[in-house]
Amino acid sequence: MPSPYETQVMYELRRWQYEVQREPSFFNDLAHKTQVKINSFIPEKVHRAITATMKQMIRGVLFGAEYISQKPLEQAPLEVREAQVRGQIKYYQQAAAAEGGVTGAGGIFLGLVDFPLLLSLKLKLLYDIAASYGYDVRDYRERVYLLHIFELAFSSQQHRRNVYRHLADWETQKELLPEDINAFDWRSLQQEYRDYIDLAKMAQLIPVIGAPIGAVVNYRLVTKLGEAAMNAYRMRWKEQGYLLQ
Repeated sequence: MPSPYETQVMYELRRWQYEVQREPSFFNDLAHKTQVKINSFIPEKVHRAITATMKQMIRGVLFGAEYISQKPLEQAPLEVREAQVRGQIKYYQQAAAAEGGVTGAGGIFLGLVDFPLLLSLKLKLLYDIAASYGYDVRDYRERVYLLHIFELAFSSQQHRRNVYRHLADWETQKELLPEDINAFDWRSLQQEYRDYIDLAKMAQLIPVIGAPIGAVVNYRLVTKLGEAAMNAYRMRWKEQGYLLQ
């Protein structure tokens, strides 16, 4: 019999799965068209700088996890693990909000610095969450799983549905990963991420109002990533039989 906590977790997981798999709405399509229009006004050198930063940091995820990852948590019930995860999310929410406020106050120059800093915080949060659920990111397949969670959180609704289907069948998909991790398709990840956050982050580049906007936006982006990560690992626990239904 599932515990009361597991019953609540399954309810939350089903709701999240429904939201992730739903068809793109009119407003999703409108937001995407708006994003395309806004992107056309942003100097190409800014786009190239952001893309180059994403490329290097994503490669850092694949190659450098052994230097910053925590030891996986062993022999702990789900409720204890998720209490730890919520504490981690809260810590990174506060750190991201503080960082967004500082860089937002500096206008366009410090605002551009916000992109790599925020990305670093979010990737480190994913490492910590993976360890709390008992997974060792020294295994590069686990790092690829984290990148798919990242992709799931920060993509258009149509792309999100495609990534979800991949994660829902992860035990099969991970066996099909190429041995050469350079073959990982990080290009679509960085493009989706950049397009997803551009609309929210461009206002942060405006002096004076950039500080409060940066703090709020960063806080919400970390919240969204934390929710996606928790439910992705809940789904994985369920498929592996660790979570009673």
